Amino acid sequence: MNCRYCKSPLNLRFLDLGFQPPSNAYLSEEDLSKAEITYPLRINVCTKCWLVQTEDYVNETDFFSPEYAYFSSTSTTWLNHAKQFCDSITQRLHLDKKSMVIEVASNDGYLLKNFVKKGIPCLGIEPTESTAKVSERMNIPTMKKFFGDKLAQELINDGYKADLVIGNNVFAHVPDINDFTSGIHTVLKSEGVVTLEFPHLMRLVEFNQFDTVYHEHFSYFSLHTVKEVFQHHNLRLFDVEKLSTHGGSIRVYGCRMESSKQPSNRVDELLKEEKLRGMQAEKYYKGFQNVADMIKNELLEFLIEKKKEGKIVAAYGAAAKGNTLLNYAGVKPDLIPFVCDAAEAKQGRYLPGSHIPILSPAKLKTAEIDYLIILPWNIASEIKQQNQFLTEKGVKFVTFIPELNIL
Repeated sequence: MNCRYCKSPLNLRFLDLGFQPPSNAYLSEEDLSKAEITYPLRINVCTKCWLVQTEDYVNETDFFSPEYAYFSSTSTTWLNHAKQFCDSITQRLHLDKKSMVIEVASNDGYLLKNFVKKGIPCLGIEPTESTAKVSERMNIPTMKKFFGDKLAQELINDGYKADLVIGNNVFAHVPDINDFTSGIHTVLKSEGVVTLEFPHLMRLVEFNQFDTVYHEHFSYFSLHTVKEVFQHHNLRLFDVEKLSTHGGSIRVYGCRMESSKQPSNRVDELLKEEKLRGMQAEKYYKGFQNVADMIKNELLEFLIEKKKEGKIVAAYGAAAKGNTLLNYAGVKPDLIPFVCDAAEAKQGRYLPGSHIPILSPAKLKTAEIDYLIILPWNIASEIKQQNQFLTEKGVKFVTFIPELNIL
């Protein structure tokens, strides 16, 4: 395999998490008696452009099926984050009823509904049938397609030119980042703006977030690499913000090269920080495998120790990151009998690989448990607050990223 951006050979291994099923391929009871498809989950680093990337084995359509079960609106924290962004960007770009906002990977309308309320024209692009239907029920115009330059050309032919293109947690999910980025350039107005949010590779390494690695994430970005990709497609970065979402993300602001947008000092400051940390040197990426192995061992030791003590350990959040952790550790229902999740689309199904049953959070009100592992550690405070009654029963909350922590 060559680099998905610059086509250079990939010779530096970052992480190998063995064979795993797609992390969002939740199973029905009938599926449990069938063979489950797994793929190697290996991550490499391009030593020319420093793009960190998953080895290719399948197409994006195999991951984002019509039954795709990730719904953004499940998290109150994420809904609030989206609303705050919509309010601030509306003011910053002076968006109004004459503007056009396009969101790529609009999911269930969690973000665009804020623009609908403001009377600002918008369009969602969402390839998964399950989430797109929810968005359409909120009167959000939605195209059920994958975004790329071909679709961007169709959009401008149909009269769509964007004042703002939004991509939250989609850039990492794109197998052909050149086609995707070219499409952004195509659909933007001359003074249009694109904002992309994605987990920052620097934070992934710094806080041992190996569980954010899964097949649906084709790439893991530094600001340095995004700047290179943008420039190659006649776009430039003019601002960047550090975010707390997903354990440490960044939001980049881009525009066409000819735009009058003035650059912020924050871009150069973060680029310098990345370079000082050594992100453009091989040494930075070596040794991360040992970190993943240490956390995996901590999890297994904890679960086995508690089972010997006669304690019951359940989990909360049927999240992709949880599936990566559980499957790398080889955890099965004998160690974690069930996981609760607020998404109704996941309830009654089973986690891929581990086959742990997914139940409604209501189960926690009657179940006798001693520990609750919060798998989506990035919203641990929200989950703990929602289930405060467990603390009163003596249940302890646990997270394993960046290390074992009993809350």
